[in-house]
Amino acid sequence: MLTTLFAGAVVGTVHNPKALAAALKLPKNAVDFLEVRVDAFAGATGLDLAALEKSLPRLKAPLIITVRHPLEGGAGRLTLAQRRALFVQFLPYASLVDVELRSAAPLRAITGEARSKGIGVILSHHDFRKTPSLARLRALRQAAARAGCDVFKVATATRTARDLATLLDFLTARRAAVPELAVMGMGDFGKLSRLTLGKSGSVLNYGYLDKPQVDGQWPAALLKERLREC
Repeated sequence: MLTTLFAGAVVGTVHNPKALAAALKLPKNAVDFLEVRVDAFAGATGLDLAALEKSLPRLKAPLIITVRHPLEGGAGRLTLAQRRALFVQFLPYASLVDVELRSAAPLRAITGEARSKGIGVILSHHDFRKTPSLARLRALRQAAARAGCDVFKVATATRTARDLATLLDFLTARRAAVPELAVMGMGDFGKLSRLTLGKSGSVLNYGYLDKPQVDGQWPAALLKERLREC
């Protein structure tokens, strides 16, 4: 699976029934990955986990399974035990799993099981208020490397050109090849960041299928087209 990672790969997010319906209609190679936000289906009234699971084998792209922490945008205020159980349930469908860096220790059994099955591990950090300093981003990356992952994903609020420049410096000045980096902005400079960083080496670049989850996202298919044109 990890041989399919490449700079500029586009991920379509599946976080509600309309996005799932859109994902089921996508032709092969329309996106490079689909992220299944299991927390959104488990945490919202009226969304059917059984129907979601039944649909997954019909999707035509490798799947990233995510059960997001409530403090990093997760839906439904799921407990650690609930999140762990959902990861176990949906792990068989995963090419990658995404676990927040803050959850690396309590969900170590999940990432260990993923590795034993040849499933790649993303450790992620989301900051919806600001872009941390370059020194802080490097420290987070080092922590992710120590925890063990294939990809370290960073998504931060980018309100100024300086925020975008910080993310670009972080992405392009890395010294080690492991973990790979997926870096993106949200907010005012979000759309620009996803083109700039996607062309500069970010291995996973997220877009929406139904509606944006955060400001600054592109429609996934359009993002793939734009990155190809750049």
